[in-house]
Amino acid sequence: MPGDITTLLDRWKAGSAEAREELVSKTYGELRRLARSYLRRERQGHTLQATALLNEVYLRFLPAGPRVADSREAFFRLMASEMRKRLVDHARRRLADKRGSGVRHEPLDTQIAATAADSDDAGPMLDRLDRAVAELGVNHPRAAQVVQLRFIGGLTIEEIAEELTLSAGTVKREWTFAKAWLAAAMEAPD
Repeated sequence: MPGDITTLLDRWKAGSAEAREELVSKTYGELRRLARSYLRRERQGHTLQATALLNEVYLRFLPAGPRVADSREAFFRLMASEMRKRLVDHARRRLADKRGSGVRHEPLDTQIAATAADSDDAGPMLDRLDRAVAELGVNHPRAAQVVQLRFIGGLTIEEIAEELTLSAGTVKREWTFAKAWLAAAMEAPD
C-alpha cells in the first residue's frame, strides 16, 4: 500500500489526471482521520471541522502538483505540515486582538496544543511552538518528522516506526530528544 501512493505520485508527475483523483481517493480517509486527531487537541467549540481543514490542505496541495512530494512519506509529511499551518493561522486570526499578553509557560507534552488552544495565549504559544518545530527540522530533521507524525498526525510510536522505516526504539529516542529540545526552545527568550 505505501508503494501505491508513490506510484500514483509518479503517474501524476507523468501527466495522469486519473492518478491525481485516485491519490485523493486513496488518501482522503487516512488524512481525514489525521485531521480529526489534530482537531481533538484543539479547544472545545472549535469552528473548523476536519473535512474543512483537509479540504483547505488539498486545495493548497493540488495546484502545486506532485513535484512537491515524491513519496508516500513526503506526501503525508507535507499534508500534516499544512494542517498544522492552517490551525496555527486559524488560532492567530481568532486571537489577533489578544496578542501581546504574557505567554504562560506550559510543560511540553502531547497535550500542549489542547492546553494552549484553551488559553487566551494560544496564538503566541502556537506561533512559538510552530517556529520551534521549524527550527528543530533544520537542525534535526528526523526528530522533527517524529514530532509532526506524533504530535500533529496523532500516530503512535509503532505507526511512526513503520511510516519512517525505523525501529520503535529509535522513534522513542527521537521523540524523547525532540520533547526536551522543544521544551528548551519554548523556555528560551525570543
